Amino acid sequence: MSVENEVPPQLAATPIPPRALPLRPPAEFASPEAALARKQAREDKDAQVRGVTSIEAMREAIKQAARDLPIITEVPRLGMLDAAAFRARAALGLPFLMRGLVQRWPLSKLEPDILRQQFSHLPVRARVGDYINTAFAADRAMQDMSMGQYLDLVAEGKYALPPYLGNLELRELNRLCHWPTYFDKMGPPRFWVGPAGTVTPLHCDYDDNIFAQVWGRKRIFLSPPHHDAFLYPREANAILFGSPFDPEAPDFQRFPLARQANMIECLVEPGDMLYVPAGWYHQVRALTFSLSSNRWARAVPLALHGGEIKARHSL
Repeated sequence: MSVENEVPPQLAATPIPPRALPLRPPAEFASPEAALARKQAREDKDAQVRGVTSIEAMREAIKQAARDLPIITEVPRLGMLDAAAFRARAALGLPFLMRGLVQRWPLSKLEPDILRQQFSHLPVRARVGDYINTAFAADRAMQDMSMGQYLDLVAEGKYALPPYLGNLELRELNRLCHWPTYFDKMGPPRFWVGPAGTVTPLHCDYDDNIFAQVWGRKRIFLSPPHHDAFLYPREANAILFGSPFDPEAPDFQRFPLARQANMIECLVEPGDMLYVPAGWYHQVRALTFSLSSNRWARAVPLALHGGEIKARHSL
């Protein structure tokens, strides 16, 4: 195993076996009618939160607007932006990366061993096993443990796919972050912790997203919303779609249409903040031990605020 795949030495300790989560109730115990009603209720709530009449209409508006976007081959790297400049840039509907802001966070100034020194007691839920191919399944393998136990598990280094902490609301860490007010309404910060080799497979969220790289380096592939026609999307829920295509190991025999998808590779470094517009597909791989955090907007995507698309009228 390469050095980059290892957890920093300060974080290693004696392994403690994690505790497996109880199995979820089988889906067959819920009637199709009840499942459909729950799905519709969730979509109605999501639409209300975002100020639109229909999530489906919002998705289609995002893809339609993307068809007018220029083809890009790289993600622009900018300096810090204030809220007005950010929104003006985001209204163009293209991803961009900002430097400087995250570097000012107290968390960015700390070393990774702070996770064991001060936060080993935090309860976390780790993605284990083949969490890539089951990323959007209701029954993917997860284990409850403490932060310290997770670091011990990673330090063992015996897993082909390293365990991953993803999409966790860690308020103790967030106290050390100072988020910009780029969106009128934002969801809670989510944290992502893991060594080199942890992966979030290709997917899209139909919410605007700001992604802060605090420690370590990651490689991100991006593809525009309307190229979902080439990516064999599968619905996880109304605002989350996954793709079985892997841009790092493209299999064009299985997925021939993917040859037509525009894939943009972006490296994020410590201190970077990446804007991922709603509907853009992205895949994320840690190249070193990393800590990242992100926040999703809970409003009409900024790319839909201009032109003839109005927040409450066209959606």
